[in-house]
Amino acid sequence: MSTTISTARAAAWLDERDNFLILTHRRPDGDTLGCAGALAKGLTEHGKTAYILYNPEITPRYLRFVEDCIAPDDFSPEYVISVDTATVDLFPKISKKYEDSVSLCIDHHKSNTFYAELSCLDAGAASCGEIVYDILIALSGSISSTVAERLYVALSTDTGCFAFGNTTAKTLRTASFLIEAGAPHVKLNKQLFRTKTRSRLEIEGILISQLEYMFDGKVAIATITRDMMEATGAGEDDLDDIAAIPGSVEGVCVGITIRELSSVHDCKISVRTRASHPYDAGVICAHFGGGGHKLAAGSSINKTADEVKQMLFDLLSELYFTAK
Repeated sequence: MSTTISTARAAAWLDERDNFLILTHRRPDGDTLGCAGALAKGLTEHGKTAYILYNPEITPRYLRFVEDCIAPDDFSPEYVISVDTATVDLFPKISKKYEDSVSLCIDHHKSNTFYAELSCLDAGAASCGEIVYDILIALSGSISSTVAERLYVALSTDTGCFAFGNTTAKTLRTASFLIEAGAPHVKLNKQLFRTKTRSRLEIEGILISQLEYMFDGKVAIATITRDMMEATGAGEDDLDDIAAIPGSVEGVCVGITIRELSSVHDCKISVRTRASHPYDAGVICAHFGGGGHKLAAGSSINKTADEVKQMLFDLLSELYFTAK
């Protein structure tokens, strides 16, 4: 049975211990990696030994924020911490041996399964980075510019550069503190949100031209196939936040992206909804064994893209819409 603790208690717990290993989730995004990099660096600056378990799915976009904290092969941790990971099912294979020994989970997903001995959870936080910031401030009283940079990556990527509906006043206050602490926000915003490769632009063009609409245009579905990836030369970095595109269409309340993974029978769905509507992305994805937040969630399904579309149509008809 997990015990839920505050950020102040989490800071005290960290202060009393040493030799930490930090875990991130599968297909790691800016939040989990920004949090891991910031926490490892912050603990190290506080005089602790802290490393990140290497995640083989880290993309070049985010590698530089964690590479100086990757655990050596012979490191034996006393305590294991997970960040931004709601369930052990989201651990990459390399982390599976630790799934029964996570001492502290720091997370912001309401779908958290409380698998860790201790859970520092705030489902109202826009990103896990906000929680890590509070912990590090409680621990040391201040943060370095390096830690601030990594936490800014966490906050900005999980809020679409503070444009998503999950952004709160606290999110913006925290971002302000990070900028004051030295986070290079102009450079990061340019790198993360305003620079695209040719491959990204090409796959965006195909995706937009092939958008499918359901329920009088309230739902838009984009499909990314393996053939599209090969034809454009797009890699994982080129797909960062691409799931936001279907929901950017005027009148769309539920934006869905279906992506073929290892085969045409292995798909990932990403669902985005709008704060001003009752549709819940987490509820939708939970029907397929996934989870997340009301405004953003995901799941993996061992079906073809066409089969997934039919399943989504049936589910959305049942939950929210009159079938048309």
